[in-house]
Amino acid sequence: MTLPRIRPPFVADERTQLVGWLDMQRAIVRYKCEGLAEADAHRSVLPASPLMTVAGIVSHLRWTENAWFEVLFLGRPADGPQFAESPEDADMRVEGVSTARLLEEYERQCAISNEIVAAHSLDETGRHPDYKSSAATLRWMLIHMVEETARHAGHLDTIRELLDGEKGYY
Repeated sequence: MTLPRIRPPFVADERTQLVGWLDMQRAIVRYKCEGLAEADAHRSVLPASPLMTVAGIVSHLRWTENAWFEVLFLGRPADGPQFAESPEDADMRVEGVSTARLLEEYERQCAISNEIVAAHSLDETGRHPDYKSSAATLRWMLIHMVEETARHAGHLDTIRELLDGEKGYY
């Protein structure tokens, strides 16, 4: 499901606004991947940050959604790559994984996140007993995910332009 790249309504309830902004940033992530050659999606263009590839960012965002909404908020097991005793930035190590698969997993995770948000009060706090961050409210987590996703959408803007010259926000 490709989300439209539109801003949320000017007048709406808080949940609609927050999810609307997050969905727009998620759609921009998808947009930055459109028409990109598979090899380019895995190509590093930032010498000091070799894992900062289009594919790596999509994977990172997928696992970040999982961490905040499923693990920290719902208290589910912390079994994603960012919690494992593995190399740093394990969630960005995606050699051999197709961009199509990464986008499919990201979109599926975003749908799960939206279901969680729809089913809970924005004032409810997370439940995972092992992580201090779970003390945040769902509202805080949503705002953080807007910030996190927008930040990486900006990275994707730059990386995509360096890869093949493609630019654009909408």
